[in-house]
Amino acid sequence: MSGRMLKRVVVGLALGALATGSALATVTGKVGHAMPESHPQAIAMNKFVELAAKYTNNNVQLKAFHSAVLGSDEKQLQAVQTGTQEFYIGTLAPFSTRVKEVQVWDLPFMFANTKEVYALLDGAACKKIFEKVEATGVHGLMWTGMGFRNLSNSKRPVTKLEDINGLKVRVMANPVALETWKTLGANAVPMAFSEVFTALEIKAIDGQENPLVHMYANKMQEVQKYISLTNHVYTPVALVVSKKFWDGLSDADKQGVQKAADEAKILQRQLLDEGDKEVIGKFGTAGVKVNEIAPAELAKIQEKVKPVVAKFAPQIGEDFIKEFYAEIDKARAGK
Repeated sequence: MSGRMLKRVVVGLALGALATGSALATVTGKVGHAMPESHPQAIAMNKFVELAAKYTNNNVQLKAFHSAVLGSDEKQLQAVQTGTQEFYIGTLAPFSTRVKEVQVWDLPFMFANTKEVYALLDGAACKKIFEKVEATGVHGLMWTGMGFRNLSNSKRPVTKLEDINGLKVRVMANPVALETWKTLGANAVPMAFSEVFTALEIKAIDGQENPLVHMYANKMQEVQKYISLTNHVYTPVALVVSKKFWDGLSDADKQGVQKAADEAKILQRQLLDEGDKEVIGKFGTAGVKVNEIAPAELAKIQEKVKPVVAKFAPQIGEDFIKEFYAEIDKARAGK
């Protein structure tokens, strides 16, 4: 064999090896969450899937699964921990017993607007939460919004503290939420969200509390007559990835996936902000009465739940809460 021909063979084998290596580098994964396809989160996750492929030169091929088809939030988080599901976006509340700082988001009336919220989501406190959940087998990619929670019910408009008294309200199954609504005089009922629509339909409960876009996407307008803009808690969601999956990616692919996550984060926030404005009109068209609460009445509600914050601060970590509130104050001051 001539030297020139031998060189061609060697180059050919090298190119073949590169092609094989590229093929072997291609990985697939599932991105799961609870929201229906019409929800901003679903749109953002579809974009994340598209961008992850783009920014990794198609090395990372993902597929989004909406509407909790992969299971409840808790089940999906467990699957990500074990590595049987690669990505999940949603609440980290199921971690609250192991990572107590997660509960900080359940404290009522911390934020005045989304500007403050987004500053916190991108700040040091939320990075610290991601550092702590790393030990559970997941790696945090980004925090984004789900919206301020508001109260809906089928009984009466809630315009003052006394109107809450006696309402049977489904709340998230966490101690802070339960204590908050009991303190306000409601009959607080912990329940999986998948059961809420039917419970409202058969009048087993009177109301629930969730972000506006979330309510509309899940057809609360079909079983609720009144919505009060309480903005009592802001619910964030986190996009996390199985550490088993993440640790198997090349540095370049990790950078690509992170870039895709950062862009999806911004998209979800934009869609939610726009959706909150639009959905109030949609509720009106559907026959739901939406009311604000006068500042003086809202102040009474806020005052009523202050003991809840005092009670849970030691459990969550008083130093962590001080850091959290310091970040809010900084954002509020525009620094």
